[in-house]
Amino acid sequence: MYKWLVWNVFFRVHEWAKRHETYAMLREMEAADQLTVDGLEKLRERKLKELIEYTYTHVPFIRERMRAAGLDPSQITRPADLVRLPLMRKADVRANRQALRSDIAGPLSSFTTGGSTGEPLIFDLAKRRVASRVACRQRASRWWGVSAGDREIAIWGAPVELTRQDVIRNWRDRLLASRLLSAFELNEPTISRYLDILERSKCRQLFGYPSAIYLICRQAQNEGRNLRGLGLKVVFVTGEVLLPYQRELIAETFNCPVGNQYGGRDTALIAHECPQGGLHVLADAVIVELLDSEGKPVSPGEVGEIVITDLYSHEAPFIRYATGDMAVQSPKPCSCGRSLPVLERVEGRSNDSIVAPDGRIINSLALIYPVRAIEGIEHFQVCQTAIDAFTVRIVRGSGFPPDAEERIRKGWVQLLRAPLDVSFEYPAALPVERSGKFRHVISLMEEGQPARHAAPSPRT
Repeated sequence: MYKWLVWNVFFRVHEWAKRHETYAMLREMEAADQLTVDGLEKLRERKLKELIEYTYTHVPFIRERMRAAGLDPSQITRPADLVRLPLMRKADVRANRQALRSDIAGPLSSFTTGGSTGEPLIFDLAKRRVASRVACRQRASRWWGVSAGDREIAIWGAPVELTRQDVIRNWRDRLLASRLLSAFELNEPTISRYLDILERSKCRQLFGYPSAIYLICRQAQNEGRNLRGLGLKVVFVTGEVLLPYQRELIAETFNCPVGNQYGGRDTALIAHECPQGGLHVLADAVIVELLDSEGKPVSPGEVGEIVITDLYSHEAPFIRYATGDMAVQSPKPCSCGRSLPVLERVEGRSNDSIVAPDGRIINSLALIYPVRAIEGIEHFQVCQTAIDAFTVRIVRGSGFPPDAEERIRKGWVQLLRAPLDVSFEYPAALPVERSGKFRHVISLMEEGQPARHAAPSPRT
């Protein structure tokens, strides 16, 4: 009965109050799941034409970029035509934030990202794009037989000390049968408390970082807790690369499947795994191109950089946005029968945990937050050189504040609860790894100190 109330009343009213067309979008998306390959392609072409015509008319950045390329809207009519446009990168979004806003846009909300690339970005989202994300997640969740109203626990990047707004948000989440637990501090007492909550919650879906849920599973083993009878239908993981050993332990611990999803705050929900194992691109909501180092499309089975065009991003568009992540498209369709394309794997996201001086295991995104909140940082990288020592490399841009170092140091000392040796370097650019990927957090701790991804010690 409560699930029915959430889905048909509470969640519906919540989305209506936020002026989100979530339910209408969800109906369109679920209809797209039934389309043939040709039908899906026609839908994508129609949405792309609408996006290009709107942004050419109302978004200065897109109009000038198309004119510079000698293009008008009639020349971009299908996804394959997008290759004629230049790529949009984080630097373009950062430098052209005002020009990327539609001249007839409604209210826009400011968001910040940069956790998986080390490249801070402040950008705008319209209500329509936010609603499309909510609809995409509900659509994929319903593939697994769950939705808003099925009790959910999220192990996510929540602050430990809540502001008044956070408290209000927590009460809202509980009304919608969801509970948020912080993934930033996962020591033994905290994980034990989370296990107690899981055992009492009667939740049907668990959501969070795979590394955090993996650590919870390890401690459940160490404490001899049997979680196989909790009644979980699925564990959804995102924000990091899901490693095979993590999937295996999570599925075994909770006696349920693991559903992988891929996306980001700036890129929307790009792909989601179905119960048959296909990591489906949500192709009616986002166009995904996979490109080689020269910007040319790669063939299925080959690694390429993920470039996205969000078909719901009219008011603040992301068109041919280069994510920096790499992926491989499968040459085979999924056995589930959906015509949505399938990714064999996604590479390029790595959010390692670090070990604090007092032994707590902390998701590295907690280190990122105090850095990415500072304007005037073009790029950054954090190196943990010892258990209590860090080097921060920052590529400075215009507006870099003089108190940035103190703000970062203060935030980290508060987070790690210990004096820290934090040094700063200001190179002109930051190197990438041999693979071409960039690591935003690197651990260089000497042998004998706790390793990253260290599991809690067994109790004696």
